Amino acid sequence: MTDLKRIRNFSIIAHIDHGKSTLADRLLELTQTVSERDSQDQLLDDMELERERGITIKSHPVRMKYTAKNGGDYEFNLIDTPGHVDFSYEVSRSLGACEGALLLIDATQGVQAQTVANVNLAFQLNLKVIPVINKIDLPATDLEMCYEQMEEVLAVPREEALLCSAKEGTGIEEIMKAIVDRIPPPRQAGFRGSAALIFDSTYDTYRGVVIYVRVIQGEFARGTKIRLFNNGMECELKEVGFFTPKMTASELLGAGSVGYIIPNIKSSSDTRIGDTITDVKDPCLKALPGFKEVHPMVFSGIYPIDTADYEQLKLSMGKLQLNDAAFQYQPETSVALGFGFRCGFLGLLHMEIIQERLRREYNMDIIATYPSVVYHVYMKGGAMLDVDNPVHLPDPAEIDRIEEPLIATRIMLPNAYIGDIMNLIMAKRGSVTHTDSVDGKHVIITAQMPMHEILIDFHDKLKSMTRGYGSMDYEPSGYAAGKLVKLDIMVNGETVDAFSSIVHVDHAYFRGRQLVTRLKEVIPPQMFQIAIQAAVGSKIIARETIRQLRKNVLAKCYGGDITRKRKLLEKQKAGKKRMKQVGSVSIPQEAFVAVLKSSDND
Repeated sequence: MTDLKRIRNFSIIAHIDHGKSTLADRLLELTQTVSERDSQDQLLDDMELERERGITIKSHPVRMKYTAKNGGDYEFNLIDTPGHVDFSYEVSRSLGACEGALLLIDATQGVQAQTVANVNLAFQLNLKVIPVINKIDLPATDLEMCYEQMEEVLAVPREEALLCSAKEGTGIEEIMKAIVDRIPPPRQAGFRGSAALIFDSTYDTYRGVVIYVRVIQGEFARGTKIRLFNNGMECELKEVGFFTPKMTASELLGAGSVGYIIPNIKSSSDTRIGDTITDVKDPCLKALPGFKEVHPMVFSGIYPIDTADYEQLKLSMGKLQLNDAAFQYQPETSVALGFGFRCGFLGLLHMEIIQERLRREYNMDIIATYPSVVYHVYMKGGAMLDVDNPVHLPDPAEIDRIEEPLIATRIMLPNAYIGDIMNLIMAKRGSVTHTDSVDGKHVIITAQMPMHEILIDFHDKLKSMTRGYGSMDYEPSGYAAGKLVKLDIMVNGETVDAFSSIVHVDHAYFRGRQLVTRLKEVIPPQMFQIAIQAAVGSKIIARETIRQLRKNVLAKCYGGDITRKRKLLEKQKAGKKRMKQVGSVSIPQEAFVAVLKSSDND
């Protein structure tokens, strides 16, 4: 078992696309953790989706052996973390298992919004932060800007910064030395008994539930009988080990180490991230401080296209939730879509990734409803309801007021784009609270906005308006009353619940007009004329008409009196009218997809 003084646990934190995965590759190469034959770019990003998009979605632990120049052997436990704001929960859990963090800053872009958020997270957990300026080989490198931003925004002295190029492999040895010198070893726990903290888990088809742990005190070996604090469940360990980055079985996991355990658990719902594991023979008396509970910010309904796949979808979601604690779901039904689930996500990218993983990893054919947030609906009787689905919004006559969730957002961008972005914030019903100049060239805008307004296209517009240089980070900031109404879409006089949404009264007309126009394009002509209407309460605010399919009943009339033709047309008209009374409209699957893809300002 490795001496505690020889263990270093650290994470790599940075804004998205600043080179975390590339730096991790270089560290693995230098320590010869991975053979040259198995080596590849983005080695720790083992999900196909991560490689395809070039982003890290899941945190990935790996153990490395490093021999320092003074001759000492060290055990490095690295946990690679995601950079996008939607996966900040992954970052907080990873940092909770570490004593230090490498803060990566792009030499061409400097400090970005998510960099600030991640550093604040590390400081809150009292971690030792080592700043590393990456991509110094690029011609657009601006080191002075980076140093200035580090001191101004992060309050980190420039003398502490290390320079490297993860792509070229320069400066990596200095980073390894700094990890040994600056990051403290794991501390001795101040209590009796053995304890380990669950910081992640996954589901293996053959071996069942695999739990990622950081051992705080004591040791865990194969055959150890453990207890979970969350539910009091006791079970035996089938296997323990660490990551290299493949799962490698070992005799035991000692104090200070990061690794995995495979308990004799069949159900994915028995484990909970943030829970404490203890040895039944040498128990600790109370649970370790876990992680703060995360509450979903965005909700959407997910339904199987084939209703026979409902049970399979339920199983798949259970396995996915084990792998992603921030994802939540519960059953619901829809008149238009049948049986499905109401799912909660941390943000829009998180929602997109979950849907894509369900399609790819579990081969599920699914459809999702329009994303929504949780509204606080205050009734005239004084009661307050949480509404995350527009279908459950009570009768407007009984509602006193509706409050919508707000977010505090920090947007970092070059000075040249400040006017455009302020206009964008105002168009999205936001208000700028203050602006801070960073280094003469960049500014941080702090604004408060309704959460619903950033759901669809805010991030895309921010990137296109600032030519990719703008970055944002946000966090919940309470609730505020707003003029909100339920927008219903009616097809042939019947409300389709899957198309309903809660919108601000000023945007209702534009949203309604946009939806009915989109539906007219995708619903095919029927045997009778169909009205597609957008309604707020009993008031119709937009309408489109789908033409009817017509048979040419005059084709057999060659010449003759006009009354003969009129008689045939009247007969056809009467038949159409009768058909309309009994006919029902079949809405194709593409219509639901088209509505979901339509953004607020197409």
